[in-house]
Amino acid sequence: MSKAARERSARERLAEERRRQAARDKQRKLLAIVIGAVVAVAAVVVVTVIVMDRQGKSNQKASAYTGPQAPTSRQADGSIVMAKAGVTAPTLEVFEDFQCPVCKQFEDSTGKTVKQLASEGKVKVVYRPFHLFGQQPDPVKRNSFASANAALCVPADKWLSYHDTLYKYQPEEGTKGFANKELVNWGKDIGITDPGFDKCVNDQQKKDQVNSMTSYALDTKKVTGTPTLFLNDQKLDTKDYDSGDAITKAIEAAGKKTTK
Repeated sequence: MSKAARERSARERLAEERRRQAARDKQRKLLAIVIGAVVAVAAVVVVTVIVMDRQGKSNQKASAYTGPQAPTSRQADGSIVMAKAGVTAPTLEVFEDFQCPVCKQFEDSTGKTVKQLASEGKVKVVYRPFHLFGQQPDPVKRNSFASANAALCVPADKWLSYHDTLYKYQPEEGTKGFANKELVNWGKDIGITDPGFDKCVNDQQKKDQVNSMTSYALDTKKVTGTPTLFLNDQKLDTKDYDSGDAITKAIEAAGKKTTK
C-alpha cells in the first residue's frame, strides 16, 4: 500500500471514529435530557402530593354541633351525661371507641336520633368512650388511645361537637390519624380556649382515666366490642338498633316500663 493510500485510510478511520464519538455524545445528551425530565416529573408529583396532603389536613375543620341536644355534664369517672334536668330514666349507656368503624356507622345512622330523644326528655344518655384496641398494633392502638384521651380533655359543654368531629375524621383502620396537632386544632375550632387543653392532649394527661374507663368497660361490664349499648342496664344487641326507628321504639318502651 502506498504512503498516500495509508494516509487516506488513516483519515477515514479517524473520521469514522469521530462519527461514532459524536453519536455516543448525542446518545448521552439525549439520555441526560430524558433522566432530567423524569426527575422533574417526579419532583412535581412529590410536591403535588405534599401540597394536597397539607390542603386535605387544613380542610379538616371542626364545627360546633347545633342540632337537637340536652345539657351535657361530665361525671367523676370521665363519662358524659346528656339529659334534661330531672330526667334519670330510662338510661342509655353508649360504650364506644372513636377508632371503631362500626361506632362511626352507628353514629351516622342513629346518633342524631339519640340526641333528639335526649332533647325531648325521653332518655338520659351516658357516653362512655374507652380504649378498646389496646392489644392491636399501631396505628390502630395509638389512634384509639389518642382520641379517647383527647375526648376526656374536652369540656363537657363542647363534648358533642368534639365527639362528632372524631367520627367525621375517623382515620381508616390501619392508617395514621388523630395526630396531636389535629386533635388540638379541632378543639380550637369548636371554641376551646383553655391553653391547658393543648397540654392535656399532648402530654396524655387523661391516661389514667382512659385506663380506668377501659377496665370498667372490659372487666366490669364485660364489653367485648363497640359500640355496646345498655338500656336500663340491659345489654342490647347493637345490630338490632342500627336505625333511628329501632332505638326510638326501644327507648319509648323502656320509658313506659319506668313510669309504671
